[in-house]
Amino acid sequence: MSDEQPPSRNSPQKSWVDKISHLLTGEPQDLEDLLEILREAREKRLLDTDALSMIEGVLQVSQMRVRDIMIPRVQMVVVPKDAELETIMPLVTEFGHSRYPVIDGDRSKVVGVLLAKDLLARILENKTLKVHEIMRLSCVVPESKRLNVLLKELRTNGNHMAIVVDEYGQSAGLVTIEDVLEQIVGEIEDEHDDHEDEGYIFQRSSNEYMIKALTPMDEFDEYFSTHLATDEYDTIGGFIVSQLEHMPKKGESLIVGAMKFEVIRVDSRRVHLLKLKIIE
Repeated sequence: MSDEQPPSRNSPQKSWVDKISHLLTGEPQDLEDLLEILREAREKRLLDTDALSMIEGVLQVSQMRVRDIMIPRVQMVVVPKDAELETIMPLVTEFGHSRYPVIDGDRSKVVGVLLAKDLLARILENKTLKVHEIMRLSCVVPESKRLNVLLKELRTNGNHMAIVVDEYGQSAGLVTIEDVLEQIVGEIEDEHDDHEDEGYIFQRSSNEYMIKALTPMDEFDEYFSTHLATDEYDTIGGFIVSQLEHMPKKGESLIVGAMKFEVIRVDSRRVHLLKLKIIE
């Protein structure tokens, strides 16, 4: 057995032996080598930017875990297991999701999943039916599960959503197959997204707005009569990252004066959508 150790992916610099070996073999020795080859291919126009971005996303997904992208339980839209179907219709209509975690008492105890299509089919038969009578079993995964493994399991089992549990078996949040795919292909918008508007800024109420992260700073300042633009960033998404000094996670918030920003959609490379609430 050879005593040689494989080159570390985290090594800041390769030794001269590694460099010579790479030159002689022409093969990537680690993940960073592989990415460098792919980026060179893009520069030579053998790959386009979108293709490279997706390949990078695939490679990154294999290293990320469920906890990195899950929706925290405090942000889950849930329904009580003992609620009558008629009483939850306003909530289902308001949010327009296809699936809702069913809880027993509080959000840490998810006991099933309610499908909107099941609700619509059964409510016509009997409005007084309880949620627990038509809910389905939930797919449960640990926070530590790798995203590539989760994606394979969701596809194999035909599940679109999984409940994430912590080390004590309590609900920590949820993750959908769309959340995982967005780490590979970027933002996926659907017909229920409020922000699917021709402009950058969509007003939801008198003090709440949905804002695309690509909104130019000049346009943001003009709309809200602010003076946030500088030469350091061009968009409101860049402003948020600059203020936080890291790539935020979904649900992370930032208060600037009388404005509270909340990150609604983000992938491993950039912020996509923000919610802005004017604090009264």
